[in-house]
Amino acid sequence: MTGPMGAGPPGQRAKSFTPSVARLLRRLGVHRIALIVVAASAIGSVVLTALAPKILGHATDIIFAGVIGKTLPEGVSKQEAVQRLREGGNGTYADMVSSMDVRPGSGVDFPALTHTMITVLILYLVAALLAWLMSLLLNVVVQATVRSLRREVEDKIHRLPLRYFDTTPRGELLSRVTNDIDNLSQSMQQTLQQLLNSVFMIIGILVMMLVISPLLSLIALATVPVAVVVTTMVAKRSKPHFLSQWKSTGQLDAEVEEAFTGHEVIKVFGRQADVQQRFDTRNEALYQSSWRAQFISGIIMPAIMFLGNLNYVAIAVVGGLRVASGSLSLGDVQAFIQYSRQFTQPLTQIGAMFNLMQSGVASAERIFEILDEDVETPDPTGTSVIDGPGEVVFDDVSFRYRPDRPLIDGLDLAAHPGAMIAIVGPTGAGKTTVVNLLMRFYDIDSGAITVDGTETREMPRAQLRERTGMVLQDSWLFGGTIRDNIAYGDPEATEEEILEAARAGHVDHFVSILPDGYDTVIDEEGGGVSAGEKQLITIARAFLAKPTILILDEATSSVDTRTELLIQKAMATLRADRTSFVIAHRLSTIRDADVILVMENGAIVEQGNHDQLLAAQGAYHRLYNSQFVGPIGEPDSPEAGADPAAVGVG
Repeated sequence: MTGPMGAGPPGQRAKSFTPSVARLLRRLGVHRIALIVVAASAIGSVVLTALAPKILGHATDIIFAGVIGKTLPEGVSKQEAVQRLREGGNGTYADMVSSMDVRPGSGVDFPALTHTMITVLILYLVAALLAWLMSLLLNVVVQATVRSLRREVEDKIHRLPLRYFDTTPRGELLSRVTNDIDNLSQSMQQTLQQLLNSVFMIIGILVMMLVISPLLSLIALATVPVAVVVTTMVAKRSKPHFLSQWKSTGQLDAEVEEAFTGHEVIKVFGRQADVQQRFDTRNEALYQSSWRAQFISGIIMPAIMFLGNLNYVAIAVVGGLRVASGSLSLGDVQAFIQYSRQFTQPLTQIGAMFNLMQSGVASAERIFEILDEDVETPDPTGTSVIDGPGEVVFDDVSFRYRPDRPLIDGLDLAAHPGAMIAIVGPTGAGKTTVVNLLMRFYDIDSGAITVDGTETREMPRAQLRERTGMVLQDSWLFGGTIRDNIAYGDPEATEEEILEAARAGHVDHFVSILPDGYDTVIDEEGGGVSAGEKQLITIARAFLAKPTILILDEATSSVDTRTELLIQKAMATLRADRTSFVIAHRLSTIRDADVILVMENGAIVEQGNHDQLLAAQGAYHRLYNSQFVGPIGEPDSPEAGADPAAVGVG
């Protein structure tokens, strides 16, 4: 994709995973107090949840002790019961009984069991409330962060130079502003809470496992390095595919936006098949990158589950042997097995979340690329508002879109107040570029452009542009009423001023026949009015702005001859005491210009009024004859060189 005059694409600044995550965390860190409460709630919930299995293990010990106590003779002490078992050749059984809190001849201690179960119930209830509080606050933090990010992107877009928009497809930009931000929001919403829970749960459960049995803890931890290696390897392979997925999404959006905008042209030229083929190509690229990203990242969860199952079997076997030897109680082994399952569960969750995390970070990188783009050079500070008649001077101005492609070199031009300056020339000569430089859509490379004696680079852009009215060849209307679109030129204008501008722009004559008049609602594409009527509305909008400098970039190209004559008369009134620049391809529209500049290859090759330039028999003469007599390159044509007036062309 290239910009005007072949400008290249903006520099790509793809970030790696870690810096992008760090930038996101810094943005979340703005809400420190809420995050502290979130962390405290998460820790409290995890601690209570981690204590519950240990207490449940105690309940199991109470039940098991009651069952074993019933099998022992009543009226003897535990030591005597153990001694009798040893004497009877049941040494292993005696070791197990000796490690238990058992009373021979007694059954289950139901009051103690009830107290234990109530304690567990309270722990789970409080843990659930803390988890709910964490979820609520984290949701507020994430949405506030995304809202702030949207605001920054919107603000950044308004500060980006025109060069960026000339070199970036609209669909690609829209995809970053909408799809990528939404995906980042969903990813953070779904992963942050689980990530906090999982990290704290791993720490809490690890502590409890070490308290119960260091040996079994080593067995449980044996699979962790393997899980980390698997997760890291898979993440490295899946990240490029997630980046490709969202890049393909942007390209597909650009393709769809272009096809929908140019739907009529596609129909007229019968290019539906070509458009469908390009869509299928983009869609296939998105499909390939999406399924590869999901497939590769999806390996993490089953791999960790497999390692967890192996871990579970090893703990069950070793734990059973420890119970039989009396080294551990049955309740402790039960609690440890539950801990081991809970230990692998957060690891599995982290693995399952990794595809979401990768996708979210990939979107974050694309958003940060916009935020990292170079903005327009800052406006000078302390410049006073300058009010003048609108004298414009180009002094030895040079400019290139690309350093290796010369465009405008040493341009000198003086436009006096009230003068009409027409700029003509072949396509690519630099006509619109002159206007872009005057409006500071692009900054010049050298020389100076002054307005009423003040260099434009020393003026705030807003001040420069509020003095300028501009009507482009490609008219643009906003969704709303015709009245709203005209009032866009001056939001504080009265109803009478709006109607006066509409009459001056010859909008009134077609609006009066519409059922809703000026309250007729039109969309962004101007649906409901013709191309010429759209142009008239934009001209009325410029009239309402009452500019000091008027720029018309082929403003009458979409209207009929009669309306064009009416607009020219209205513009003659509007141009009074104003400096006007008119870019024209139809030379009949600028015959009454005070000065006509003929541009070729970025330089002014001729200047003068209409009659002077025709008499000079130079570039303007060739352009004029090519429009009104015959094509260039037919010198032998019987009409070549004839007076246009003689063939009835005005």
